[in-house]
This record gives sequence, structure tokens and C-alpha cells, in this order.
Amino acid sequence: MSEADRVPSPAAPPAAAVAAPEERKGKEPEREKLPPIVSAGAGATAALDRGSKGQTSTFSSVVSVSQKKDAAENRSSPAHLAFPNIKNVRDLPPVCLDVRQKQRISTDALPSEMKAPVPPEPALPIQPKTMKDFQEDVEKAKSSGDWKAVHDFYLTTFDSFPELNAAFKKDTTTSFNTIEDSGINAKFVNTVYDALLNTPQDIQKTVLKGIINSLLREWKGPRTKDDLRAYFILLQNPQFNNTSTYVIYAHLLRQIATLVEADHHFLVHWFKKLSQKRFKQLVERLLQFISLRLFPAKPEEFPPLTKCSWWIPSASKVLALLNTANSLVHPPLIPYTDFYNSTLDHIDLMEEYHTWQSFGNSHRFSFCQYPFVISIAAKKIIIQRDSEQQMISIARQSLVDKVSRRQRPDMNMLFLNMKVRRTHLVSDSLDELTRKRADLKKKLKVTFVGEAGLDMGGLTKEWFLLLIRQIFHPDYGMFTYHKDSHCHWFSSFKCDNYSEFRLVGILMGLAVYNSITLDIRFPPCCYKKLLSPPIVPSDQNTPVGICSVSTDDLCQIMPELAHGLSELLSYEGNVEEDFYSTFQVFQEEFGIIKSYNLKPGGDKIPVTNQNRKEYVQLYVDFLLNKSIYKQFAAFYYGFHSVCASNALMLLRPEEVEILVCGSPELDMHALQRSTQYDGYAKTDLTIRYFWDVVLGFPLDLQKKLLHFTTGSDRVPVGGMADLNFKISKNETSTNWLPVAHTCFNQLCLPPYKSKKDLKQKLIIGISNSEGFGLE
Repeated sequence: MSEADRVPSPAAPPAAAVAAPEERKGKEPEREKLPPIVSAGAGATAALDRGSKGQTSTFSSVVSVSQKKDAAENRSSPAHLAFPNIKNVRDLPPVCLDVRQKQRISTDALPSEMKAPVPPEPALPIQPKTMKDFQEDVEKAKSSGDWKAVHDFYLTTFDSFPELNAAFKKDTTTSFNTIEDSGINAKFVNTVYDALLNTPQDIQKTVLKGIINSLLREWKGPRTKDDLRAYFILLQNPQFNNTSTYVIYAHLLRQIATLVEADHHFLVHWFKKLSQKRFKQLVERLLQFISLRLFPAKPEEFPPLTKCSWWIPSASKVLALLNTANSLVHPPLIPYTDFYNSTLDHIDLMEEYHTWQSFGNSHRFSFCQYPFVISIAAKKIIIQRDSEQQMISIARQSLVDKVSRRQRPDMNMLFLNMKVRRTHLVSDSLDELTRKRADLKKKLKVTFVGEAGLDMGGLTKEWFLLLIRQIFHPDYGMFTYHKDSHCHWFSSFKCDNYSEFRLVGILMGLAVYNSITLDIRFPPCCYKKLLSPPIVPSDQNTPVGICSVSTDDLCQIMPELAHGLSELLSYEGNVEEDFYSTFQVFQEEFGIIKSYNLKPGGDKIPVTNQNRKEYVQLYVDFLLNKSIYKQFAAFYYGFHSVCASNALMLLRPEEVEILVCGSPELDMHALQRSTQYDGYAKTDLTIRYFWDVVLGFPLDLQKKLLHFTTGSDRVPVGGMADLNFKISKNETSTNWLPVAHTCFNQLCLPPYKSKKDLKQKLIIGISNSEGFGLE
């Protein structure tokens, strides 16, 4: 019987209805809201094998011949190694995350009769040792060489889940059924694991044997919180860094991955209480497990991929729990980029993407179900190739239409051709984009009326630079520049036509679609709104660009106002008497002060100590959502008219920003390695002076140099090499300043005779260029 045949069909509401004890008893406070962590259907057993399904691997492959002999001779020992028959290993349905699924059934919403009763937790064994006792035993063992006491501790502790709880639970008489406290003595767990790797090999083997036996026991019904604690403790075992333990590790991950959602909820909140060091170790261990399963250094170490297709889906699911835990902590325990698995850059990403597109979360595993592990570089490749396929498809359709009408095809029909006048740049661009709305997904080519020249990329970039420069100018009135945060935000002024905001959205979409980096300074909140939702709703009446916002989002735009609102929340006096505010805000529009109620009758509702949180939330929501809704909706539809793709669902808001504006992380040594030269050699004295000066610049001057030569102080997703930076020899007087051609990322450098002269001229040039430094 194949593995697929043995997998039970996924449980419907009853399985999801298993509620945690405190939910049933109603004694604990309401659980903190979690982003959904979605499990796939049973059909996903195909996982990564892309072919036939095989039998589940057993634990036995992890044990050496000598270990097997040792186990056979010690069957009477409680820690003897079990070698399960294949039928005794539970077959668990694989799991995967579908980022498209938005809602889950809440166990709280289910009627009480649908909630299965949970048996009382069994009494735990007596706690064997305290942390101090254990540390003393280890010190004695190190000095005497007699490890018996330490061996007995590990033998007993890891023999079963109850023993694990007895050893590490703060109080074995207390249930600790809350999300906020796992009830585990974390310091003791860390001490025991830190000591484990320095113990003799027989002790380390004893621990693994105990874990094997624990995992092999057949569990029936819902897990108790003691079971969850055991999984939580075992997952932190540093022995799982070793590939020889991967079969055991895989089965542990599988059991954790297939817990019900209510149990995952507890684990997520316990994970977020880990120290940054331990949390990062868990993530790195899982990423390494996935990488080595994909590209094993010694393939013979592991069972064939076709026989353990559930390994990677299980590890990915547990990573999803950790990723969710990380997102609940502010600031996060680790950067979101620490979840990237660079190994995935070397697999067939488009196959992963097409599998996800075709099967979603129901039949086959795809890494796109877990987009947080895919690096921004890999996501850019997916988006670019998806864009290219759309471009080819639309161009082909245009060609077919032309031929079917018996008209002569022309190469121009394969491109989005923009013809604009420099003197009417915004209006001409708006007219062209409106008129050629059906061609937005074709390759972009720009022509400036009255100017000769073919667009080989330079004219397109110049069009972007000039247009952005004009639209974002304060006099234009579309965007307000906030000096404190160095960013632009949408003007709340009401107008009859919001088409120019749509134009800005189209520009951003075209930049992503055509792999061009823009010098735009929007706050992170803007990109969060741009993905709300990531796919344009079919119902035109559905609100778009509305997302949950907080004072943290406001602080990124208007830090002073956000600070004032935070002080209001923490004010210890009488808010009503001292502030005398109501649920009403005032805004200046064209010299006229207008008032807006934050809620019906808001001008008559005073802000008090009791309702100030509601006031602050409504105020922030008004500023970032409601007051600019029409402007942002036009901007949203403009962006998605070009970039509409399921690939957008793979992106975080921060990643959209990097695709549009590039990365702020500069690596000038990488720029030096990839720079091309025209008229100079990299060994020439002037070039050596140049790099000595630039590499010694502080960060602000390095950014000014990049802005001067490329039109932006940020780096494309592919890094400095993608800039195609060039230094050309400018055969002019050395009294002249350097010149830049931003459209071609080119710096024209006179042959300065001294480092001092070059540094002086370069600083003057990059510090006093206007706008984008266009020639």
C-alpha cells in the first residue's frame, strides 16, 4: 500500500475544533490574534518528488551497525533502541502554507457540542534534579571521568514526554495552559543542551535513542500541553545540526507540523519568548536541513527523495510557525531576511511558481507556498520571467490580430511606444499611457519629440527620472515632503480628477516590470497599502489600499505627531480636562481650515482617559487611510494595471520597496570590482586615486556619488554589478569638475594629477549637483 493510500483524509471542522483548555474553561484572557498558518490538503504528499510516491523512511538508517548490536544486547534497558516496522511509523499528511488563503475557522466560533473533550493531563514523574544538581554532576564528571550520574540523567529525561516535562517544567503540579508562559525552565533546557555536545558519545546516543522511542509511541486524540512542551524542548536539541540525526529530526518536524491549529497557536507564542540567539539557531537549523535535503553533500546519507517527500514540507511548516512568531514581536527577534534560503536561488524557480499557480495548496508542494524563505533576488527572477512571458504573450496576440485583419505587421506594435515633449512631459505621458492602456505590458520604449536617437535603455531611464522629478516637486502639489522623515506622502487635497495619481502608480509598475530603479521616497506604510490586497478585487466596490495602521506607521511619516499621540496615550493626568480635545480633526486645504469627525458626532465626544486609545487609532487611520483614499486608490489601480500578477503575493511590503527603489545597503568594494572603464585602465593613477578617495568617503558622500552618477543612492536587487557602472576619461582641463550621464550610469572623470585635487573636485561635483545630476 502506497503512502498516499495510508494518509487519512484531512479532518473537517472536528479536527480544527479541538480547543485549548483555557478556551473551553473560559478562565484565560482572549488569545492574541495570529496571522493564519494554513495547512494543505492530504493531496500534497507528492511534495518535491514530482513523480512516484514511495514508502516512509524508518529511523533505523540513523543508527550504525555497532549501535544496533548495542541495542540488541540491552533490550531490557528502558532506553533500548527500537527499530520500528514500517507499519508502526505514523503516516502524517504533509503540510504547506497557501498565501492565498485569507481566513481560517476559529475554534472560538464553533458551538460547544463540536468541541471534543480533552482528557485530563496525566500525573508527571517526580522531578529528578535541579539545574544546580545537574551542573554539579557535570563538573564532577569532567574532573573524575565518571559520567554515570550525568548519563542516568539524560537516560531518564529523554526517555519519554512525561519525563521531559518532569525534568524541565517549572512546577509539575501546575498545568501552565497559557500562551504567555510555556511553564518550561528555559535556562535549565539551555544548560542541558549546551552540556550535551561535550559529553561522551554513548550519552549522546542515549538521548537520540530516547527521542526515537518517544516519537514512535502512538498518540491518540488531541495533544496535551505537556506533549506540546515536549515538542518545544526537543526542537531545540543541537544534535539536529548533524546530518546523521536528520531521519529523527524529520519525524519530529512531521509530528509538530501536523498538530492542530490550536496547538500551533501555543507553540508560536512560546517561540516568540525564546532568546534571539536560540530563536536564530532554530531557524538556521531548519534552513540547513532543507538545503542539505535538496543538495546533499553525501546523497547516500539520506533515504531517496522519493521515499521521504514529506521532509521538506514538514520543515517548511515549522519554519512558518517561527516566521509567524517573529512577526508578532516588535521589533522582530531576527530580520525577515534571516529566513531567506539562498539555496533556493539554484532550483527551478519557475517550476515552483507554475506548480503553485496550478495546484495552490491542495496537490503538490511548492516553496511559493512559503514565500518568506525565497530571497528577494529569487523573487525578482520570478517576477521578471513572469513579466517577460506576459510581454511575449501580449506581443504575440497583437501580431496575430494584425495578420488576421490582413494588415502588414510592424515592429513598433511589439512595444509600448511613448512619444513625449520635454516641455509637456506630465500631460503627454498621461495622455500616452491612457491611450495605450492595452499596451502597458509590452516592452517600454521612449522617444522625445524633435530629438533623434534610438532608445537603448538610456532614454527610458531619463524619462522616468525627469517625470518623477517633476511630479514630486512640492509646487506640483500631489505629494507633501516631510523633512523630519525624508519621505513623501500623498496630499489630502480634494480634486476632481485623480488620474495623475494613477500615472504615478503606472510609473512604479512600469519600473518594476521593466527592471528600472526609481528615486522615490515613500514610507514603508505605502507599500503595505499597495499590497492590500495583493490581487485587485473583481468587485470594483471593494475598498483597496486600506490596511491596519498604528502610531509606528505614522512615525515613519510624521514623527512629531506620532510622538505627541504616544504621549497622549501615556499621559497620567486627566486627559479630558487637560487636553480638551474631541473626536474631531482639522486640516488646511488651499488656505481653508476644514474639520472632520473621526466618528459620528465626534465633535461632541470628548477624548478621555478611557477612550483615548480609540481616538489615537481613529486619528491614525484617518491620516493614513481615509483622508487620502481616492488618491491612493487611483495610485493602487495604476500600479496593478501593469504589475497584476500572482507573483505579488510572494512579496513583503519591504520587498516591493526594494524592487521599486533598490536596496539602501551600499558595498563600494563590490562596485569597484564590477566597474567598467572607457579610456582608462583600472591600474591608471587617476583610477587608483579615485577608489582610494571613494572607499574612504563616509556613507553620506558615497550615497551622493551614487546619486550623482546613477540618479539614485540605492542599489538594484542584483547588487552593484547590476548598475553597469562605467568611468570614462574626460579629455578636458583638470580644472573642470566631473560630469555624469545618469541615464547610462556613467562618470566622466578628467585625468587629475593628484589625489587631493581629485577629492576636492569630486566632493564639489557630487555635493552641488541639482536634482538628478542630469547633464
